[in-house]
Amino acid sequence: MIEIKIPSPGESISEVEIANWFVADGDIVEKDQEIAEIESDKATLTLIAEESGKIQILAQEGDTVAVGSIACKIDTSFAGEASTTSAPKEIKKEAPAAKETPATVESPKAVTSENYKEVKISPVAKKLMEENHLSVDDVIAGLQRLSKKDIQAVVDNSGNKTEIPSQTKSFSREAKRTKMSNLRKKLAARLVSVKNETAMLTTFNEVDMTAVMELRKKYQKKFIETHDIKLGFMSFFTKAASEALKLHPAVNSMMDGEEIVTPDYADIAIAVQTPKGLMVPVIRNTESLGLAEIEKELMNLANKARTGKISLDEMTGGTFTITNGGVFGSLLSTPIINPPQSGILGMHNIVERPVAVNGKVEIRPMMYIALSYDHRVIDGKDSVGFLVKLKEMIENPQKMLFGGKDPDNLLLEI
Repeated sequence: MIEIKIPSPGESISEVEIANWFVADGDIVEKDQEIAEIESDKATLTLIAEESGKIQILAQEGDTVAVGSIACKIDTSFAGEASTTSAPKEIKKEAPAAKETPATVESPKAVTSENYKEVKISPVAKKLMEENHLSVDDVIAGLQRLSKKDIQAVVDNSGNKTEIPSQTKSFSREAKRTKMSNLRKKLAARLVSVKNETAMLTTFNEVDMTAVMELRKKYQKKFIETHDIKLGFMSFFTKAASEALKLHPAVNSMMDGEEIVTPDYADIAIAVQTPKGLMVPVIRNTESLGLAEIEKELMNLANKARTGKISLDEMTGGTFTITNGGVFGSLLSTPIINPPQSGILGMHNIVERPVAVNGKVEIRPMMYIALSYDHRVIDGKDSVGFLVKLKEMIENPQKMLFGGKDPDNLLLEI
């Protein structure tokens, strides 16, 4: 009998929540099979079966258990049954197809029958039923439970088909209650503490995205062929932010007691929306990475975050954060600081707007950008200067190669 214990997601975490069991009590599991998902206030991890055998679940879904406690046991004396129990199921499914004659395959079971000839079937559903040789009788017989929605659909479709349904039929008084996860609880507590414990302000600017969009359009195909990944907007903003942080290091600083710590590197955290909530994986040393390297690292971390495979180390230690509300259609917002950092950049939706260019009105793709910052650490001059430099590099991407400085000025040494 092997005991599967709750692993430690990281230092300072003493308990986790059993979020989901992928197997049922008494199931036969294989070695290295994912059997459960555990959730801490910082990350989501999976439990792995160390050996094959019959599982005995000791902690139920929703339980909060201590790190190191026993989540389940595996009886390895049943290990040999793992493959034999699954084999008959596969044979059972394939057996009917093997016995069918060519004539039967060409003329599958009729989808409709006399008993249910008035049942309406969508083309997609009909095709799926034909592929699996199912009739309406089979589908009706296979239903295990009728919901209120099913009954209401029959009521709405009965009687006079031309009758205009009553407005009251679309109303609902039902409400769903969902227990807050540990991750959501921790996030809520951190957000409240930021509002209460920092002197947070937000400054805004706008960016003309023409140059970046033309650059992507011109070189996207070659970029994919060379680096096997698409060129997005986030890599431009991450690289530009890294260079702007060098020129305004206070924005990259944070408070530690009565001291201000200013790293000489940029570990930029990128906010990623996942099914479990907002997670913020960190890309290390972005000041030393190219656009392709940033895109690859971002995709790797985002995929890990969305599938619950990301580690605690990959979400800690950032010096600055970027969040992109534009992917959801946000025009303007005031992002909230990710402690203990002192600054966060908010990207927004790209909207074509009339702007003045060299004394003429032109339609340009414009984006509002916002920098929320802790005024205890960052002065107004640095916060505004940071956004201006970032704006200049996005509107003139070549400046990123020269540390945010104008190539002409460097050439002329002025």
